[in-house]
Amino acid sequence: MAFRLPPLSSLRVFEAAARHHSFRKAADELNLTASAVSHGIQTLENWLGVELFHRESRGLRLTGAGEIYAPLVNQALSVLAKATEQLPGRKATGTLSVSSAPTFAAKILLPLLGRFVARFPDIRLTIDTSHRLVDLTLDDFDIAIRFSSVEKPAPNWTLLAAETMMPVCSPSLKQRYAARPDADLLSQAPLIHATSTSADWHYWFRTTGTPAPASIGGGLRFDTMQMAFDAAERGLGVVLGRSPLVADEIASGRLIPLVAQAIPSGSGYWLVTSQTEFQKPEVKWFKQWLLSELGAGPSERKPVRDGARPAAKPAPFGRGLSERVSSSRGR
Repeated sequence: MAFRLPPLSSLRVFEAAARHHSFRKAADELNLTASAVSHGIQTLENWLGVELFHRESRGLRLTGAGEIYAPLVNQALSVLAKATEQLPGRKATGTLSVSSAPTFAAKILLPLLGRFVARFPDIRLTIDTSHRLVDLTLDDFDIAIRFSSVEKPAPNWTLLAAETMMPVCSPSLKQRYAARPDADLLSQAPLIHATSTSADWHYWFRTTGTPAPASIGGGLRFDTMQMAFDAAERGLGVVLGRSPLVADEIASGRLIPLVAQAIPSGSGYWLVTSQTEFQKPEVKWFKQWLLSELGAGPSERKPVRDGARPAAKPAPFGRGLSERVSSSRGR
């Protein structure tokens, strides 16, 4: 039986545009121009002889035909992607694409990449830190690294590092309050907040049983952890240092802990792969390499839900969902 099919490229463009309700967002996802996406949709509509989108001043809206067609195209493309993944005897392609939470990529991945490149010199690695939804079945990503505050969502989620946190500040700020105990410093010095995290100063004071200062709501606020750390290094206040992200700053002395004990935040960094067992060799190599570098494995403690007191002893400081995963804003 001969199949009469529209161009595969136009189907992929349509699936992305229907999911985002935007030609521009589809273009960003597929690394195309918005005009190329529009042309692809027009090609498909001409081939089908039916309109798939209403072009409106406030954006796109699927027509009745488009509403019926979109989930079927998504399902068909998913079947094709999984069939390709499960093809026996697949050989290494020499390419690997990773979508990573931004701060993790900068603070953890980047310092380690030299060893990966030395071990796998023939793999062409791409790392993307854009804030967008990623579908490992349909997108050009092989792996996603995400920050999540829930327990292990699915078998294809592997914990890389459970996050712990403790108050840290610059040596100059602590020197400014040298005559006072550390507890007084927390009540007197400005507190720096990271708005991208749910476990913030309120969580720390509540979990440790430390009285919260009246000024807990004041201080600087940043939407990324890196900006919060940088502000603390400049002596602008006390920040909740979070391992493993702040390990280098503590090791170098740019930031110093104010208390001796770290507490789990209830969250962690996860490596997400497609749910099929037939993965690219490069995916398996990268996963094994990164787990080895971070010392993570089956015995690694799972994060607990926000607000729950962890039963496990905190680690020393510095040391079902679908395959569609969102980037963690600011992380």
